[in-house]
Amino acid sequence: MMKNGDQVQEQAKDSVAPAALKPVRAKRPRQTKTAPKPERLSVLFAAAEAAPFIKTGGLADVIGALPRALAAEGIDARVILPLYGQISNEYTGRMRHVIDFEVEMGWRRQYCGIEALEYQGVVCYFVDNRFYFNRPYVYGGGGDEHERYGFFCRAALNALPLIGFQPRVVHCHDWQAGMIPALLSIQYRHLPFYANARSIMTIHNLQYQGIFNRKSVQDVLGLGDSLFTADKLEYYGCANYLKSGLVYADLITTVSPSYADEIQTMYFGERLDGLLRARRSSLHGVINGIDTEQFDPANGVKDGLAAPFSAGDLSGKALCKAALQNELQLAQDPKAPLVAMVTRLNSQKGLDLVDRVVTEMMDLGIQLVVLGQGDAKYTDLFSWAESQWRGRVGARYEMNGALAKRIYAGADIFLMPSLFEPCGLSQMIAMRYGTVPVVRETGGLRDTVLSYNESTDEGNGFTFFSYNAHDMLHTLARAVDFYSNQQLVWRRLAQRGMETDFSWGRSAKEYARLYEQASGG
Repeated sequence: MMKNGDQVQEQAKDSVAPAALKPVRAKRPRQTKTAPKPERLSVLFAAAEAAPFIKTGGLADVIGALPRALAAEGIDARVILPLYGQISNEYTGRMRHVIDFEVEMGWRRQYCGIEALEYQGVVCYFVDNRFYFNRPYVYGGGGDEHERYGFFCRAALNALPLIGFQPRVVHCHDWQAGMIPALLSIQYRHLPFYANARSIMTIHNLQYQGIFNRKSVQDVLGLGDSLFTADKLEYYGCANYLKSGLVYADLITTVSPSYADEIQTMYFGERLDGLLRARRSSLHGVINGIDTEQFDPANGVKDGLAAPFSAGDLSGKALCKAALQNELQLAQDPKAPLVAMVTRLNSQKGLDLVDRVVTEMMDLGIQLVVLGQGDAKYTDLFSWAESQWRGRVGARYEMNGALAKRIYAGADIFLMPSLFEPCGLSQMIAMRYGTVPVVRETGGLRDTVLSYNESTDEGNGFTFFSYNAHDMLHTLARAVDFYSNQQLVWRRLAQRGMETDFSWGRSAKEYARLYEQASGG
């Protein structure tokens, strides 16, 4: 594989360059006697969603929280994302119009407006085009996802000199932003404004890659035939937006060290493992964080919890458990181990294991609470369980953040038996609320949950390795035994989880180091 710098000359002649962009010239600084301040590291986050503006999954939480943590490290971190029609007027009403221009998309020139809003100290830019983004859905449905997010990638790059922001690093997240590193290297690098910009590509879930018809992508992005080879943009006869980012980005990150290792294997690599092994020296795993202010049991009353509690005073957790049992019409039994799952209802989350041994699980004397949306196969499972064990199983099929917090706070055990889990936030949130996790050792679960060792009194949860229903059952039974018979140990496990630092500050320091590495700082 050729290095990025060697590709530019060869590829520029076989791809359509963007229209000339006039860079914003910096004013000449006045002469002073003091030494100039060091340049502030600047980073642009490019992603398809960001909390609180638009959210379909964990990506939005990352984009909503990480730039704020980076700002605390002295980095000028800004965000760019599409201006979807679903974004609330609470935010659109406060946006200011920055500029509008046209973006070349094949034979068409499409309108693009840039709106801006500063939120919690972070400047966020929104790419406005009603044709592409004012739809009743965020992803899918129109058959033109390649064009929608191809437009977003080109618009983000074209906007930079026009809004006067020249980032040293463009940090791209998931396939929707995957063409940015490729376009930057192939079509923009020769322009002075972009000459020193570097890119980082982050994989949040390798299953989602953005695979499209090759000719359709070539037509809208002006990419020549010579670029579609196995070591560049071609992917089994198609175009793959995520692969494009992985080939051309200066560095690659993913959301946990263990997942970074796993995706270099055939089992987890989703047919990109060879590329990831080839780029292993540029691949880094950085564990995600959680917003410790948003998830704080000590301030739980404002979130609707029955009582606040902390690692030093867990008495309020029992009140939260009783309130949750009442809310979900479970038996008021303070001694029954309350096991919770807050999850998408799909096969990735290990629900096939639960399906296989649900009767044996209930024979342990537990109560089971499930919150999530997804496949009918699993809603049918838990609906059947509710009718089979009335007063012991409660299931709600919705996305409800307030109820999720009440479940985290009221549960004793959090079950997360995922088939694979790039990072996982739920186990960290559960520990923040003193709920002890039972997880499978994969991805970020392996990096954040250490199985309890009776000999050394170390660990913060319970784990199993094989994707096997009875291994999960045995581990859950072990956790239930500790809960029922060794309350002092259980209390220590709950306190350890609450005291563990899962904040974004830890992750931000690692990203700051990678930004300096990518930009040669």
